[in-house]
Amino acid sequence: MDKSKQPFHKPKRSFHKPKRSFHKPKRSFRRRLPPIGSGDRIDYRNMSLISRFISEQGKILSRRVNRLTLKQQRLITIAIKQARILSLLPFLNNEKRFKRIKNEKRFERIKNERRFERIKNEKRFERTKSISRATGPRTRNK
Repeated sequence: MDKSKQPFHKPKRSFHKPKRSFHKPKRSFRRRLPPIGSGDRIDYRNMSLISRFISEQGKILSRRVNRLTLKQQRLITIAIKQARILSLLPFLNNEKRFKRIKNEKRFERIKNERRFERIKNEKRFERTKSISRATGPRTRNK
């Protein structure tokens, strides 16, 4: 057989990966303690435990943030919802609502001031209009 007509064969020698001269150093990390201990009961009455899993706004934090198992996250969610229904926990954090109310009051005050200015300007315009009607059109003498 002619060499040009032979089918392509892979070489039989094995390729060895060259040893890497550079190594990434392994990071040492401190293993974090689980957020729920073995003795903690997940219950709607256990407010010290439940409050750790709620954001400042009053939202339930995600499982990744909490570092909980799926079962623990479900139990925590149910306990938080029960505590909200029994009004042990607020649905929204009150501090944010108060800030919002203050901002709304400020907005209302500004709105009222602008409305007052507009009315004042309209009255001034009406007065000048009525004065010009009473005196008649102004004509220039040549």
